[in-house]
Amino acid sequence: MTAPPLPDWARTTIIGYSDRISVKAGERIDFKVSCEDDAPAFRAGILRVICGDHHPDGPGLKLEPVEVSMAGEYPACRQPIHAGSCVVVPGTPDLGALPGFTVLALIWPTLPDRGPQAILSQWLDETGCGFMLHIDTRGHLAATLGDGQGSCETVRSRHVLEPRTWYLVAATYDCTTNVIQLHKERLYAWPGALTRDCVTAVTSTPIGCPRVPMVIAGNCLSAEVPGQLIGAHFNGKIDSPRLAKCPLDRLEMNLMLREPLDAEIEHCVLAAWDFSRGIQSDSVTDISPNNHHGVTVNLPARAMTGHNWTGEIMDWQAAPEQYGAIHFHEDDLYDAGWATSFTLDVPVDLRSGIYAARVETQSGRDHIPFVVRPRSGRPTADVCFLFSSATYMAYANSHKNVDAPTGREFECGSMLELRTHDLFLNAHREYGYSTYDTHRDGSGVCYTSRLRPILDMRPDSHVGQDARWNFTADTHITDWLEVGDYTYDVITDEDLHDEGLALISPYRVLISGTHPEYTSLAMWRALSTYRDLGGRLMYLGGNGFYWRVAYHPDLPGVLEVRRAENGPRGWAAEPGEYYHSFTGEYGGLWRYLGRPPQALVGVGFSAAGFDVSSYYRRQPGSFDQRARFIFEGIGDEELIGDFGAAGGGAAGWEIDIHDDRLQAPPNTLVVASSENHSNAYVTTPEDPEGCFLPLDGVQDPKARADMVFFECPNGGAVFSTGSIAWGPALSYNGYNNNVSRITRNVLDRFLDPSSF
Repeated sequence: MTAPPLPDWARTTIIGYSDRISVKAGERIDFKVSCEDDAPAFRAGILRVICGDHHPDGPGLKLEPVEVSMAGEYPACRQPIHAGSCVVVPGTPDLGALPGFTVLALIWPTLPDRGPQAILSQWLDETGCGFMLHIDTRGHLAATLGDGQGSCETVRSRHVLEPRTWYLVAATYDCTTNVIQLHKERLYAWPGALTRDCVTAVTSTPIGCPRVPMVIAGNCLSAEVPGQLIGAHFNGKIDSPRLAKCPLDRLEMNLMLREPLDAEIEHCVLAAWDFSRGIQSDSVTDISPNNHHGVTVNLPARAMTGHNWTGEIMDWQAAPEQYGAIHFHEDDLYDAGWATSFTLDVPVDLRSGIYAARVETQSGRDHIPFVVRPRSGRPTADVCFLFSSATYMAYANSHKNVDAPTGREFECGSMLELRTHDLFLNAHREYGYSTYDTHRDGSGVCYTSRLRPILDMRPDSHVGQDARWNFTADTHITDWLEVGDYTYDVITDEDLHDEGLALISPYRVLISGTHPEYTSLAMWRALSTYRDLGGRLMYLGGNGFYWRVAYHPDLPGVLEVRRAENGPRGWAAEPGEYYHSFTGEYGGLWRYLGRPPQALVGVGFSAAGFDVSSYYRRQPGSFDQRARFIFEGIGDEELIGDFGAAGGGAAGWEIDIHDDRLQAPPNTLVVASSENHSNAYVTTPEDPEGCFLPLDGVQDPKARADMVFFECPNGGAVFSTGSIAWGPALSYNGYNNNVSRITRNVLDRFLDPSSF
């Protein structure tokens, strides 16, 4: 993909990522850096991130240098990213020794006019050697043979392929007669639609032996790194690809598609790949006796409905034979695969917290964030801050700001401003997408990875209202903890998913970030058990614990989101594709999975708006004896948070409400509620009453934030603010304000070991 040039002022000239998002004191972390300019070297150092928001309405950017031995200069180079998914099959037979072959597959192309796109190939592009079944530049099915000596012939179908339509496609070759046949057949016939398109030709070109891997959904560009440099990526689904060592007729092709393989044809089959096996892995299984197994590259989407999906089964585990398709994309990306530029051996005495590797040249700078955890089994504080890495990954490299035709768009009443990294990502689509984006073929992005540069997870990376969002907004909380002289440890969502309750049980208080939207089942169980065993949970955000995610069981740094049923989202999963491929779990909103956010923290997502934020007013529950500690020093009629760096108030951006119908604990006290939100605040669509659009100044009563408190078994408790804007209001007026006072009141009481 050719990127348009960026203006000089918008260039990102140095960029990087780390192999880990979280590292314990005493462990090692590798950093991978690419320089887009011609700088011979770059400088690197380590900073502690106290506050990552440079905006003048907040506390300002606070990055403290850390003395480490690796600080210094390193050689610079440009490291490319090779996006696009495929299957690579090593050790395939030498086709040059065969009397002929048949290659076939069932395909569902999504961008057939975006050729060339290889379906199945053993082809070396740099020499024009081998064979390839593919889609040509005009959208025709084609088969190409090359001898590697300059002779190359292509046979094409008469008619183009239609998008999102299932076809059986095949090519046969008989080297004794030099006859090649191309077969394209629409699986579901309609009156007036062309069903079959077959072409026969005689070729004088023998098949060369490129000695490169066989590739499904692409072809090899270079013999130097076969299996890594892949081109002609296919867009769409491929089901049941097959390879035989002789030319077959149409009836024999049907026999070759059967599972188990038909005895009449098994002797002729070289490979029969069954994508319905190993769905949870990156392995591809050959069910023939030849064991030509493969591996996926860049995580194409699995657990996808196949050509034979009936619509009667929605769970791929119940009928895996109906989920024998893999959806490939030219812009899939899992691991950028860059070489390590430098390594940090984390000092054993380095305190837990959020850090960043600063890398810079004369023309550019980047900050690569990571978390330092305490050494194993050695918490250093009673307070633990949960770094919302799952949410950061879900939003990683979002293109929402750049895909509008004008470069700007309105969202919930706010004009979004283009940032430097927006322009860079727009020009470099190979850096991958967020789970709010769609692939080039319009299908939703359901996988996201941290093994690539994530440009919107950076301190000092935003301008405008987006500065108080996700990573930068969360650092307002860590800044407040630092200013308040609280000692705290930091862990990530990924740590919590991997280690569960044992990781957080030593801490008396667990504090969330401002937007912990994405949660795995393991995380949910750990948090609820922690709470019920006596832990104290402070949820200082909004739109939390909303979407279910799944982490890959084997591959590090990747998670999956299936946008099932409902909820505000940039795309919806296709029918039959609501179950995660990584775990087999049903995807979507936790509300539809029997675990609404209210059941965990007393409030759940209700409305969003991004023009201005509002304030809270005390409710009768705040005067209950149980909650008086929260409001010590706060007047009865005092408005809470009518200020802040996120829209001018502490209640805003995305807000949550208490709802008895959604399993909120019966002892929950609503102690304050926001009011007077603008008409830009729109309620969520999953509510039974539907999405209410405010008209004529009449605001939906569900467009509010509720602040709640409730006690839990064994002396535990939960305090929730229900607003993303709460954290960015903490530093107002030099931290001397009622938002900061309430937060301190709660944290001090939660640190008190006496039971509630």
